[in-house]
Amino acid sequence: MRKVFSFVLCCIMLSLPFTAQAQQKGFILMASTIGPIDAGIVATLEDQFEKDSGIRVRHVGAGTGAALKISEQGTVDLVMVHAKSLEEKFIAEGFGTERIPVMYNDFVIVGPATDPAGIKGVTSATDALKKIVEKGVPFVSRGDKSGTHVAEMELWKKAGITPAGSWYEVYAKGSEGNAATLTYTDQKGAYTFMDRATYLSLQKSIKLVVLVEKDEALLNFISVIPVDPKKFPKANYKDAMKFVQWLTSPDKGQKLIVDFGIDTYGSPLFFPNSPEWQALQGKN
Repeated sequence: MRKVFSFVLCCIMLSLPFTAQAQQKGFILMASTIGPIDAGIVATLEDQFEKDSGIRVRHVGAGTGAALKISEQGTVDLVMVHAKSLEEKFIAEGFGTERIPVMYNDFVIVGPATDPAGIKGVTSATDALKKIVEKGVPFVSRGDKSGTHVAEMELWKKAGITPAGSWYEVYAKGSEGNAATLTYTDQKGAYTFMDRATYLSLQKSIKLVVLVEKDEALLNFISVIPVDPKKFPKANYKDAMKFVQWLTSPDKGQKLIVDFGIDTYGSPLFFPNSPEWQALQGKN
């Protein structure tokens, strides 16, 4: 039901750019990048915060670029995204107050177990991309200016490559999210760049395997940005900040992030990264 709510709400908000905000005390509307929604952590955080505070949080899901565009219209109170360059631009243009680190996971390069590009075990993600190009093997890109797509393109740039050609396919339905892109890539027997949480959530239903991982260049940092109440005075800034404080608290949101996914996958899907959490780790 949460995914249906997100999709319907996203369609409404994109078609009605001047939709009034809820202006309802005790309710926050957040635009969130799709990956954490698909992994289930966004709904888990929202539900626990509501239990702790009595404040309801609901989200509209979209790729990072689209989520920021929605937020630029003043229709939400908060945005959760993962593309630093786009986030900094959003703040510099006066739409958001500050970029607040919450959590991170990592990206991986996945492909068929037969690995025709021969990248398994390569420690450098950029070297792996070069080998994919040399072999001309199929690679699928989400291609929708989402955080995942932005991170992929930054990696190609680091490799000194502009991906193009019959081997490189931009998935036509990439805006539907990482899960849809990964499923399509699996059907094509191709390679792709994907966040680990999405891969783990679909691992049992696909044949693709993780081939390249644990390169620092593959880290995926997720932040929240409150919309600026000076620009959007109808935003529920007060409750949004209560949610931010809860998310970044070591014994609240950060503790939930540590535990999320362990029971199901045997390891966490995300890692806490708030300044408060980092300060606490520094003292230990």
